[in-house]
Amino acid sequence: MRLIKIIKWTGAILISCVAIGILISYLVYQRLITDLPEINVLRNVQYTQPLSIYSQDGLLIEQFGEKIRTPTKITKIPTALVNAFIAAEDGSFYSHSGVDFKGLSRAIVQLILTGKKKQGGSTITMQVARNFLLNNKKTYTRKLKEIILAFQIEQEFSKDEILELYLNKIYLGQRAYGVAAAGEIYYNQPLTELTLAELSMIAGLPKAPSSYNPISNPSRALLRRNYVLKRMLDLEYINQQDYDTAIQAPITASTYTTQRELYAPYIAEMVRNEIIHRYGEKVAYSAGLKVYTTIKSDLQNTAVSALRNNLHNYAERHSYQVNKAQKQTLKASDKIGDTVPATVLEINKKQLTVQTQEKEVITLYWKDSPWSTKYDPHNEKTQSISSFLDIIQLNDTIRLRKVKGKWRLAQVPQAESAFIALDPNSGAILALSGGYAYFNNKYNRATQAKRQPGSGFKPIIYTTALEHGYTAASMINDAPILDTNNSTQESEWRPENYSHKFYGPTSIRTALRKSRNLISVRLLRSIGIPAVTKTALRFGFNKEQLPQKLSLALGSGYASPLQMARMYAVFANGGFLITPFFIERIESSTGEILFQAEPLTACTNCVAKNAPQIITPQINFIMNTLLRDVVQRGTATKAKSLQRTDLAGKTGTTNDQKDAWFNGFTPHIVGIAWVGRDNSQSLGRFETGGKAALPLWVDFMRYALKDKAEEKLVMPEGISKVLIDTEEGLLAREESPTSTWEYFRTKFVPTQYVPFTPEITNNTTGEEQATPEALF
Repeated sequence: MRLIKIIKWTGAILISCVAIGILISYLVYQRLITDLPEINVLRNVQYTQPLSIYSQDGLLIEQFGEKIRTPTKITKIPTALVNAFIAAEDGSFYSHSGVDFKGLSRAIVQLILTGKKKQGGSTITMQVARNFLLNNKKTYTRKLKEIILAFQIEQEFSKDEILELYLNKIYLGQRAYGVAAAGEIYYNQPLTELTLAELSMIAGLPKAPSSYNPISNPSRALLRRNYVLKRMLDLEYINQQDYDTAIQAPITASTYTTQRELYAPYIAEMVRNEIIHRYGEKVAYSAGLKVYTTIKSDLQNTAVSALRNNLHNYAERHSYQVNKAQKQTLKASDKIGDTVPATVLEINKKQLTVQTQEKEVITLYWKDSPWSTKYDPHNEKTQSISSFLDIIQLNDTIRLRKVKGKWRLAQVPQAESAFIALDPNSGAILALSGGYAYFNNKYNRATQAKRQPGSGFKPIIYTTALEHGYTAASMINDAPILDTNNSTQESEWRPENYSHKFYGPTSIRTALRKSRNLISVRLLRSIGIPAVTKTALRFGFNKEQLPQKLSLALGSGYASPLQMARMYAVFANGGFLITPFFIERIESSTGEILFQAEPLTACTNCVAKNAPQIITPQINFIMNTLLRDVVQRGTATKAKSLQRTDLAGKTGTTNDQKDAWFNGFTPHIVGIAWVGRDNSQSLGRFETGGKAALPLWVDFMRYALKDKAEEKLVMPEGISKVLIDTEEGLLAREESPTSTWEYFRTKFVPTQYVPFTPEITNNTTGEEQATPEALF
């Protein structure tokens, strides 16, 4: 009887414990499920993806973001990779309902025996629950939630859907999230191109992305890979031959960054800042936005190459800078612009042997050297040089660049440059470079530099003059000027022409063609600073950029190359003020168009939204003839090498040659080239806009216009073409060496003819002969 009682009490206690356990479990379950996240959010997962920036024609310029990920459909993921992950992480994936109780039991036993919580027992489904819906904190509560969610996920999602979520989410080291990103980063290949050994290496990473990293821990990575392959063999995912081949494969992983397909870092930074401004940092760096810019890849490559070549040509016209960081160590990052570092191995007067970072041994010959002088900053002297020994020593680190396939001695230019090209009809920026080498100096001179435009500003003066009744034939006296009211450091201001000469009565056409400073000053004084300021404001300048003094006539204000491009686009497009832009469209990670540019265009009679017309067709036509003359007969005749008649523009050079510009255009494209120094030092004597900046513009346009037909200037209504005398600016009586055809707004055609000059013959009548003064 006593035994029966004991058995009954024991049974009652056990039943009570079980009941209490069930009750507690039920209460815990009820408590947990009230706090569980909804699994339906997995239907519309937004993966963290970087911001991607592309050219107009779809080439990748840059990516910004901490996580690199390329979401991929399960149907696009190789079966071998799926099997490798199942073998490594969850061998019973296709048979369980979310939880592997055997594995979970092993983890619990391990906890009881050691007292330590270790990762284990988590199925792929449980990892999906943790990675998407929970966190990585190792707590009992999180584990229980993980189990419950895994059951729910298995009820709502197919196995393939679960795998797709998992394979796109997991972290695999080296900033790679998801299997597609891992393939690109470790092997620079899409998943479909990887071998079984490489796929197995990736599948071994989730357990410990750092410890099993094939880059930093190749020996441990190899052991982990081989474990995955053995598991695949045991589960019959591969046969013995596949296993034997893969197990013998060496580690081929390396560190690959995302392949940038186009060098346009200044534009990339402009886009990054704009996206942050529009959407905030979190969205910018994680939402996977795709930004398609207005940049045309071929024009961008041409602009970068032309800018660098022009700066090197400028440097080679001047002196080799000795003692300029020639004692340094070689690093891969030492590549700056087009130049690479090399160490001097052997040297004599006529020959130089060097070795690059890539261990390439190169021989240079003095006869091919572009340098003829050297400058030593220690004694501030420039001296002639006749051999390598005058400028280089053994073991020096020098710089090289390739020119037409041949290496030559080079240096990083001390001058800087900017170039911008845009479509004058829409404002789309087609190419932009803000300096010689972005990663050496990230300052964007194309948009941020505020430099004096010099004579490049003069078309504003001449436009205003035409609007105030002057004509291209108006005669202005090119004579000395003394301004005692100019607010400069000096009490009086005496402007001069670049030549330091005076030319007397000069037509407006000739004055702009030859960039005569004194004519511009006299025009400004005549029409008034307020009138010119008003015109400049119409062209997009700000009043703060425009000094209210006569030096404004010589471009003493300031502007960026981008602002100058907007100004000259007005003349190129028929008189309309466009707004430059660089983002064509923005897409979401799924391809939804979030933004599409709709620029105001330069168009007289079309459906598209019109940009405001700020000068009349007649004024614009005459200005175009004046600016084309600058190329054909003025300060920009080097551009005639392009053998086109539709080129127009204006050189610009500031005091002491601190800034050199060429602002040029055709009806198809506007290009602005600037050269100067960041510290505003002089570029050197004779380094004018026509010499320092124009060659860059010409090199770019040679490519940009190669397939473009010449476009004739169409004369609008209200323009008359008449024969005038170039010395008087009046109507000519007949064609002669001093006459030419000139364009006028019809109401401003001269009404007077040049005074008749009677023929002077030998005086045989004894009458008094007329003096020269009497003839005029």
